[in-house]
Amino acid sequence: MLEKVTDLDSIEKTGLYKGLYHILGGSINPLDGVTTETLRFRELEKRVGRLTSEKNLELIIATNPNTSGETTALYIKELLGNKKGVVITRLGRGLASGSNLEYADEITLRNALEYRK
Repeated sequence: MLEKVTDLDSIEKTGLYKGLYHILGGSINPLDGVTTETLRFRELEKRVGRLTSEKNLELIIATNPNTSGETTALYIKELLGNKKGVVITRLGRGLASGSNLEYADEITLRNALEYRK
């Protein structure tokens, strides 16, 4: 699950993901007039319903690590988190390669600890 087409291009360039994509058309940001009604959540729900009738489904949330991306991710977890046959995961986040701990902000360190392998 991605916010926009340019995100799809970035993921495709890695050559690592071979599954299906769903592009929402943005992220929830009421200040800019982007709400759950203006994004493609209904289509996502229908698609997940169709796919889970065939087999279990992993829904990878790949939203940007900013306020609107986090809001969108939380909304998706609430919307589909209790649906039978759906496992929701997020992209790993945290420290970039070559970075120094002493310069990392609190949120980055928290994410690195929460999403560690």
